[in-house]
Amino acid sequence: MEKNDEMSFLDHLEVLRWHLIRSTMAVIFIGLFAFIFKSYIFDYVIFAPKKGDFPTYQFFCNIGKIFDIESDFCKETLPFKIQNRTMAGQFSASIWTAIWAGIIVGFPYLIYELWRFISPGLYKHERKMASRFIIITSFLFFVGVIFGYYIITPLSINFLANYSISQEVVNQIDIDSYISIVRSSVISCGFIFELPIIIYFLTKMGFITPQFLRKYRKHALILVLIFSAIITPPDVVSQIIVAIPIFILYEVSIYICSWALKHKKTTKII
Repeated sequence: MEKNDEMSFLDHLEVLRWHLIRSTMAVIFIGLFAFIFKSYIFDYVIFAPKKGDFPTYQFFCNIGKIFDIESDFCKETLPFKIQNRTMAGQFSASIWTAIWAGIIVGFPYLIYELWRFISPGLYKHERKMASRFIIITSFLFFVGVIFGYYIITPLSINFLANYSISQEVVNQIDIDSYISIVRSSVISCGFIFELPIIIYFLTKMGFITPQFLRKYRKHALILVLIFSAIITPPDVVSQIIVAIPIFILYEVSIYICSWALKHKKTTKII
């Protein structure tokens, strides 16, 4: 193993500070562009799942027609309006949306800065894995973001918009509440899809084994189905569509865990 010159605790903090500064500047830089084009982002990205012609709704509507099933996905508009009830509400929504756009778009660079910070503590051959680590991690994150935006977000919005306890209640959703649904669905799925990466490192550190994951596979399946049932409308098709990719991730994680265990002797993380 090649070691750099020994650094004091304060030296490590100084290095970390500059990594955080560069990461923050990247988020701000991308966020400025997002703020400038806020009208496009809100009209064609944030508010798109509110419209009846959203691709996901059209897909489920066509499936319903094939099986001659009446579906809420075939509605031209969803039964709710978005409102703003505070003076700074729309401005605040613009700022935070720009920041989160900076984090999502700038994710590969954030991972790059993270890798640069931890790389001095790795073996030489491990540091050569930087490009693969960044590419795979970023790919999984963006796949999760797309899954969250096109599957979780519209299914959640459609279900909650059509859920009613009485005809006396009219849905007038606050803008913060609506954006929170979109943001949490997208960001959470982005990180959920990092499961194989997390499993890899936990395996390298000796916390997880393939036997453990296989032993609790049935429990994981139940949890995935429960999670799918919570975030989707009460129909089997939607639940299955959400559950399959997540469970595939679990199975991929078992394979990665086995692979990491086999290479543990030659690839160790310090």
